[in-house]
Amino acid sequence: MADSKDTVVIRPESLSGSEKKHGEDPAAIKERILMHQELQKTEPPVLPIMTLFRRKQPQHNLDEIATQPSVFDDPEKAKHFQPTEKYENLHRFDPSARWTWAEELPLINKLDWKITLWACIAFFALDLDRGNLSQANTDNFLEDLNLSTNDYNLGNVIFKLAFLCAELPSQLVSKKVGPDRWIPTIMVLWSIVAASQFWLNSRETFLACRVLLGLLQGGFIPDIVLYLSYFFKASELPFRLALFWTTLKVVDIIAPILAFGLLRLRGLHGYEGWRWLFLIEGLFTLSIGVWSWFMMAPSPTQTKTWYRPKGWFSEREEVIMVNRILRDDPSKGDMHNRQAVDLKGLWKSLCDYDLWPIYIAGLVFGIPVGPPDQYLTLTLRDLGFDTFNSNLLSIPSQVLGIVTMLTLTYLSEMWDERSLMGMLAQIWILPNIIALAVIPSNTSEWARYAIVIILLSYPYSHAIQVGWCSRNSNTVRTRTVSAAAYNMFVQVSGIAYSNIYRADDKPEYRRGNMQLVAVCAANIVIYILIKAYYIYRNKQRDRDWNAMTREEQMHYLETTTDQGSKRKDFRFAH
Repeated sequence: MADSKDTVVIRPESLSGSEKKHGEDPAAIKERILMHQELQKTEPPVLPIMTLFRRKQPQHNLDEIATQPSVFDDPEKAKHFQPTEKYENLHRFDPSARWTWAEELPLINKLDWKITLWACIAFFALDLDRGNLSQANTDNFLEDLNLSTNDYNLGNVIFKLAFLCAELPSQLVSKKVGPDRWIPTIMVLWSIVAASQFWLNSRETFLACRVLLGLLQGGFIPDIVLYLSYFFKASELPFRLALFWTTLKVVDIIAPILAFGLLRLRGLHGYEGWRWLFLIEGLFTLSIGVWSWFMMAPSPTQTKTWYRPKGWFSEREEVIMVNRILRDDPSKGDMHNRQAVDLKGLWKSLCDYDLWPIYIAGLVFGIPVGPPDQYLTLTLRDLGFDTFNSNLLSIPSQVLGIVTMLTLTYLSEMWDERSLMGMLAQIWILPNIIALAVIPSNTSEWARYAIVIILLSYPYSHAIQVGWCSRNSNTVRTRTVSAAAYNMFVQVSGIAYSNIYRADDKPEYRRGNMQLVAVCAANIVIYILIKAYYIYRNKQRDRDWNAMTREEQMHYLETTTDQGSKRKDFRFAH
């Protein structure tokens, strides 16, 4: 695909198909263009925030054509990439449609307000409920329930195991019934369980709630990733995911502040502060789940409902949304958004070994920082800080983490690099883990605190890798499965690192930190090998494809049974 810099000045006579189809004669088209030009003299359109994260390119005249070149511009190729008859947006598909930057940029901005903002708020609800156990720990949660550190570890392990087991089934259910129905349902259910932790009274009830929360929250992230892919291009998705995971950092900033106030309710009606924390935050996220029922839309062309009779978009905007998505990735038109993935398709997707290097990255990249992050508040307590200072002192790493993550995402898109960005994050982590492993025991608590904060401010590469996995899937079926499979490997990582810091190694956890040093060093090598693998696979594809004549290439497109990333005309991002 060519970059958007390959544009020409729009002329009414150059616009056909979609404009004529929707009743616009050349005079009307010219009038609309002149209106856009006049608008620019007085009030420039609001540009979408993601333009800050595009690779550098020349300034556009807003009345230039924004339509991305694609296979649909080649009549011989176009017939092999037509969307299926089941595709829910088929009625807006028009390969001859053309539109301007003055139309596209405000439309992307509208998508961010309607889709991306909702996704971030929903993720806020998820992380608030799954992460508030850390704040509860600072209010003698373990002591009040007569739990040990190992019980706490077990709770984290079974939560992640349940989370892991729910990933793929939840994603398959979501693909069948639609994310707009399934996501609000699981949000409401997990919020009820989260609030019910107010009544915890034993080790058994603690573990039971951990399991239920894991089962209900497990499919949320891959469901959201698939949902966002319905609205955004492959180059736009990583930044949306970066905003999505920025929300995690925002929660880690806001949650300690909330805990600072809510934990002071200890003694109200005779209950501990952590009980009020679970109850109030659970009820808050319940309200977000109910709101999501009314906020989500199934697809770009299905935004009208009885409570939203006009929908979000005009017919013209729907044409632009559908065709910009399909011109970027024709594979997004190969299934209906409520079409289930059958067992054969599931097996084929799981066996797509070319995606496994990214799964391996998901398995290992978070291990070096997992234990220090998970034990941050407990470590601060061991260093002598009180309950409320322990919560507040966790905030700086989250603020810095937002900056480094967005910067890494920006560099990834600007340089079109993914594996090296993941390696860069590990290089940041390594010296800090080494410092934790060897720092003398008599080092001041503020020096230890500084090392941990710098460590946890590392550039988080998760958003880049999720977008990378989606881009290399190349079918809706594989994208559905790979989003869940990748996140399952991430959860396995969480299970592994939940057992690195042990009770007999506290409070400095030197043995555990030496293990993290070894893993981090290995991760640097792993990212280099992943990049080498995809370069090798692309060279194989180039050799085979370029050895074919034009006629042989057309014959391949007409007769091939290869699907997704197995197609000889597909190249892997790395």
